[in-house]
Amino acid sequence: MEFANKEYLLLLLLLIPYLIWYLMYRKKSEPTMRMSDTFVFRYAPKSWKQRLVPLQMILRMLAFTMLVLAMARPQTQNSWKNKSIEGIDIMLAIDVSTSMLAEDLKPNRLEAAKQVAAEFISGRPDDNIGLSIFAGEAFTQCPMTTDHTSLLNLLQNVRTDIAQRGLIEDGTAIGMGLANAVSRLKDSKAKSKVVILLTDGSNNRGDISPMTAAEIAKSLGIRVYTIGVGTNKVAPYPMVVAGGVQYVNIPVEIDSETLQNIANATDGDFYRATNTRELHNIYKEIDRLEKSKLNVKQFSKKYDVYQPFALAAFVAMLLELLLRITVFRRIP
Repeated sequence: MEFANKEYLLLLLLLIPYLIWYLMYRKKSEPTMRMSDTFVFRYAPKSWKQRLVPLQMILRMLAFTMLVLAMARPQTQNSWKNKSIEGIDIMLAIDVSTSMLAEDLKPNRLEAAKQVAAEFISGRPDDNIGLSIFAGEAFTQCPMTTDHTSLLNLLQNVRTDIAQRGLIEDGTAIGMGLANAVSRLKDSKAKSKVVILLTDGSNNRGDISPMTAAEIAKSLGIRVYTIGVGTNKVAPYPMVVAGGVQYVNIPVEIDSETLQNIANATDGDFYRATNTRELHNIYKEIDRLEKSKLNVKQFSKKYDVYQPFALAAFVAMLLELLLRITVFRRIP
């Protein structure tokens, strides 16, 4: 711990003259009751009140000390810490095309995928996990990190209508999404490197074919788990019309063969999720992956920790005040 305003600590020197004054004043103080002779009380035992009289002075000094320490702004120190943990490197590649707004999974495919992915991330605190999103093009939403709080925030910031509003080209570029995720894992030193790719369609965009991306993943020792999400026939899709939203049934067109081939080429597995419960079970199964050791460097940022000192000062002053007006109350 360090203090940002060290000069305030000099105020603690004022405790010395106060202590001297208190001891001298106590000897010279007049009794509250005058008696002609106190010889009878010379050897009388002291009451518990008499023994606790110095407690008021101690509480005042404690309150003053805590206030000075609070004003000096105590802070934690910036620090780096290396530690070895058990984990694997994982990239999540999630389809965000407009078809992911279909509501055969509740509340819709993308929101269901985000919720299950968030639970998966929370259940693997020691893993390096990153997030890639794709529609007609792909980009990294979050590089691999063990800071899962930031990762979860970025995951929740993925809007369900990102492609619908034109922020990303619509379509389904499975090859581009997989290649983007693989590029984040190519320099990984982990024993186990995994991509979990989730989509609800078939490849119809992008400059890289899904199997080309799969071959790249295989050459780098990356296993790909593919998930096709959506019902087996048609799904309700919200269409924006004048005055509101109208639901239409759209066909579910998942290229299961390509997803299966990607998984087979990389020693992974292919899964189909027709509802949210099945999606949960798929992530649970993937969660049983092997682990490998990782060296993680953690940084702790300094922050103010004056609150405990201020609270201690308040409690000491309050206790001293209560004792003065109750137990140690003086009668004129």
